[in-house]
Amino acid sequence: MAQPMEQSIHRDPALFYWILFPITVVMILTGVLRHYATVLLASTPKKQTLPALREQRSLLRGINLRTNAHAISPSSFAIRKTYMISAYKEGTFLKDPESRGKAAANPMTDPAAMEGMMGMMKGNMAMMVPQTLIMSWINAFFAGFVIMKLPFPLTLRFKSMLQAGVMTRDLDVRWVSSLSWYFLNLFGLQSVFIFILGNENAASHTAQQMSQLSPGSSSGASIFQPGQDPDKIFQSEAENLEVLEHEYILKGVEERLLGILA
Repeated sequence: MAQPMEQSIHRDPALFYWILFPITVVMILTGVLRHYATVLLASTPKKQTLPALREQRSLLRGINLRTNAHAISPSSFAIRKTYMISAYKEGTFLKDPESRGKAAANPMTDPAAMEGMMGMMKGNMAMMVPQTLIMSWINAFFAGFVIMKLPFPLTLRFKSMLQAGVMTRDLDVRWVSSLSWYFLNLFGLQSVFIFILGNENAASHTAQQMSQLSPGSSSGASIFQPGQDPDKIFQSEAENLEVLEHEYILKGVEERLLGILA
């Protein structure tokens, strides 16, 4: 049986030193600079009041109760469930009980909300401006170059991802273009940044997006988005607890253990 013909392209070895290596180094250095720029631009979070902290932590307490309900006994879960539902419905944890039932305040008039939005804008600018400049640099000097070939086979679904900027229909999918190498570095250098800067770094594209979406982050920001009504969120969490079906993970563990050992 005849072996399929392997496609080969004669490439200049200097492409590694003039395209692949510079793009990788620039992406790493840009990530390090973005990390320190984000640290310098970050404003010191203001200390929140005790009622505001209680309001936020009480919501997280209900979420944690739903998430880890299987790890506590039915009686303990029932006590916690009854208490949390009653407190949520009565507005016990609200930092401003007198504003219950009123329309949410305009976030533009809240200094804390404005400060949070300004911090997110600074982080987005520190991420978007360098990437825009690097992509323009690659398009201006390295557009259309095929710089490397992957040593393992791939399906045709990867062609559009690995050969961006190279309009060839019959080129083997394992060849990687310069523009695609930029995107692979953009989303694939997270481990390198963790090794250089540590776990809590602002250089990673994915980590920065997740830090903006994660509730109760270390930045001291509120888990309630601007314009949200905490009372409605508490009522929604109370409904989630009411419909939750509790299944104890250790139910019948003695019989199961004896059945395994028998």
